[in-house]
Amino acid sequence: MALSHDSLENRYRTDFSLMKHHNLSLTELDGLIPWEREIYLTLLKQYVEEENERIKQQNRKLGNM
Repeated sequence: MALSHDSLENRYRTDFSLMKHHNLSLTELDGLIPWEREIYLTLLKQYVEEENERIKQQNRKLGNM
């Protein structure tokens, strides 16, 4: 394991989620350089947070109608 703060359990959970929900293969994930993986995970986290916020705002607008 290249990054000491990433537990083996977290690695498997993250890989499963990326394969299941974002259509990445295990081969693609294993081919990532550790720092490259961290960048993609950070970008994905930001994207999910932005989408969640957008959905919350959309639901608030619908609730006020």
